Amino acid sequence: MAAAQINAVRRHLLAGWLLFGEWRTHPVRALTAIFAIAIGVSLGFAIHLINAAAFNEFSSAVKSLSGQADVQVSGTESTFDEQIYPALAQRDGVAVASPVLQLYASVPGQRAPLEILGIDMFRASAITPDLMGIPAEDRPMDALADNAVFLSAAAQSWLGAAPGGIVQLQAGTKTLALRIAGPLARARAGQRLGVMDLGAAQWRFNRLGKLTRVDLKLREGVDRAAFKAALAEELEHAYPGRFHVGSPNDEDQNSRNDNMSRAYRVNLSVLALVALFTGAFLVFSTQALSVIRRRSQFALLRVLGLERGQLLRQVILEGLSLGVVGSVLGIVAGYVLAASVLQLFGGDLGAGFFSGARPEVQFTPIAALVYFVLGIGVSVLGSAAPAMEAARARPAIALKAGAEEAALARFAPAWPGLACVALSAVLSQLPPVWELPVFGYLSIALMLIGAIALMPRVAGLVFRLLASIWHRGPGRREQASAVTSLTLTRLANAPGQAGMALGGVLSSFSLMVAMAIMVASFRISVDQWLLQVLPADLYASSAAGGGTAGLTPDEQKLVLALPGIAKADFLRVKPLQLDPARPPVLLMARNVDSARPESVLAMAGPSLPVPEGRMPAWVSEPMADLYNVQPGTTLTLPLAGRPHDFFVAGIWRDYARAHGAVQIRLADYQALTGDVDINNVALWLAGGARMEALKAALRALPFGRTLELNELSEIRTLSMRMFDRSFAITYLLELIAIAIGLCGVAATFSAQTFARAREFGMLRHIGVTRRQILSILAIEGGALTGLGIATGFILGWIISLVLVFIVNPQSFHWTMQMHLPWPLLGAVAAALLAASALTALASGRRALSGAPIRAVREDW
Repeated sequence: MAAAQINAVRRHLLAGWLLFGEWRTHPVRALTAIFAIAIGVSLGFAIHLINAAAFNEFSSAVKSLSGQADVQVSGTESTFDEQIYPALAQRDGVAVASPVLQLYASVPGQRAPLEILGIDMFRASAITPDLMGIPAEDRPMDALADNAVFLSAAAQSWLGAAPGGIVQLQAGTKTLALRIAGPLARARAGQRLGVMDLGAAQWRFNRLGKLTRVDLKLREGVDRAAFKAALAEELEHAYPGRFHVGSPNDEDQNSRNDNMSRAYRVNLSVLALVALFTGAFLVFSTQALSVIRRRSQFALLRVLGLERGQLLRQVILEGLSLGVVGSVLGIVAGYVLAASVLQLFGGDLGAGFFSGARPEVQFTPIAALVYFVLGIGVSVLGSAAPAMEAARARPAIALKAGAEEAALARFAPAWPGLACVALSAVLSQLPPVWELPVFGYLSIALMLIGAIALMPRVAGLVFRLLASIWHRGPGRREQASAVTSLTLTRLANAPGQAGMALGGVLSSFSLMVAMAIMVASFRISVDQWLLQVLPADLYASSAAGGGTAGLTPDEQKLVLALPGIAKADFLRVKPLQLDPARPPVLLMARNVDSARPESVLAMAGPSLPVPEGRMPAWVSEPMADLYNVQPGTTLTLPLAGRPHDFFVAGIWRDYARAHGAVQIRLADYQALTGDVDINNVALWLAGGARMEALKAALRALPFGRTLELNELSEIRTLSMRMFDRSFAITYLLELIAIAIGLCGVAATFSAQTFARAREFGMLRHIGVTRRQILSILAIEGGALTGLGIATGFILGWIISLVLVFIVNPQSFHWTMQMHLPWPLLGAVAAALLAASALTALASGRRALSGAPIRAVREDW
């Protein structure tokens, strides 16, 4: 027993001695691999924490608006007639019924609206006590006042007002001044919310007789599921397609919140894991080069009695140690990064999904464990192949110098790479899973793995061809020709080492190229889309945000009567809740020519002729995918409390509303609903008219100060600024991919250069000068990096095809045109070439610092 314990201690001491000895000998190489793992883990963990914090805070804020309601009855339209309320309140099993009018009030001078809830103070106190206002002690009746509003702390701060002050809101084209009667009983941090008496809200905002929802609290003992099912069936029978019956505190609301941002969150997480993938290859490269350099050491240990399994565990232990250190650092850095981003920028990461919430980062041990294991897992995977090669090597052969390329030959078979590429092509054609491009991501991963596995074969073919061409060329006996000939011959005869160096360039550069092409394609497509859907010279809206502003028919006539206007196009927008598990779609009514819809819509395909007597509708790409609506089918929309059938005449491209939008003719909308107000107007200048004169005339109208005027150039600038903000995290990930790629190139070339000290010593011994060897290294670095850039560009372009035409349509349900950002790609390629050449030269100077005889003495 004592002998076994002593042997175990000796094995542990040997493992530690080998591990720390390797780290002491090559600290930069180990630190580079640790840095790559830490970056990947920290980015993935930070994005998870940010999204989890924002999502949980947003969901909690939404649930706080429903309080203790057991069942919630809402409409498919933004409002419905309050006549249904008495029937719900008197229904068997209902203890309390609380009517609610939810408004998004337009705020003059602000693009974001203020959420206003009109509630019955007496009934709401039993269901949503957090929404109760706290009036001043000397004014207890303010809770029922028709000119009072209670604001959350965040709303008061945003509007720059305090209790007793006045807040300006917009109702139609008129400004509504409301007195801030006090704060709310309880509102979540960052929640911008106002609460009014229900009757006052209906009157002040022109919503008399309208409700948004009715919250029901059931009596004790009532089966909520059975009650909900029976009520839903009765309402559907009496009012087809008009009401939704849900449970605000269970999966209904959670599903809607999750669907709202799921694709965005998943795509960001996958992009963050790109760095982790690159880190896995750096671990593989580091371990493979380390194993090759120490083949004779391992062979000697095998001769002295070290078992094959012990050697296998030793190499895996070295990779595992890199993963453990990198993962720990990544978890710490990820938490700090998440806290900083939430503090500085909020939880929406620029996308706008969770605006209005102020989340705080919460450390989640389970998520930390997942990313910790993920970091360790990629490190172990990166060490697996080198470990198996070290264990399989025969000691007698490994003790001989010059067997490095034979060791790498185990990684050279072409069939694994070809199999990965073939499987990647098959997976890229599969449909999404849970509305996520799962197989698209797997296709990209297999494509990368397959391409890296094929690099030794590609390098061998290319450099053999170049060497053959060079040797047949003129001037081959000159000195420069001899150096180049020696370099090409060496690369052609050592494809394994060339492939190892190329893998680092390929993995980093191809992923950077793919992301750059995807973002550039999207950005340019959005810009071109704006030019197509915004053809007018000037756009006037009654308010930038919110749904309480609008122009009446008389006000529309005043606009049309202004001089300098050649043409005007009016627009009416309103939300429709077609599916309770999804965010609302946007209904847009405007003047669309059924024969030429492409004149105002960015059509994604042909438009069908509209059958006689049918009302046409054109759906956006997201709506076509999410609701399975295709041209030629019938789409039923709830308008004015009744379902109406529309003929789907075509699909149009829409980058502004990822949850779906549908356009119908303004005349059809007004005939069905009787609603003749509009939200926006597009104006074309008459010949000779001046823009400033038209703007001045609009501002001089009685309601002109409530209009927001924007020219096309201003809208484009604002839209592109919002786009760049939304993709700020993607730009950051691109920069990190480039940085990791540069580090990987430097580490790989440095390791290979030091591993070839004996080769350089032999060249010096036979008369090759130090300058010629440095030239060989510079040419090798440039040639390898050039081939890596060329193959990386091709691979990145293929991956970008998957991203642009498969991942994006399956994630966000829109299509785009392909565009290549040549300046960015050229700059990164030049940086990689310079980094590889400088690294090769620097490493070569150090490798050549010793005497030639000392470098080759292991061969004698």
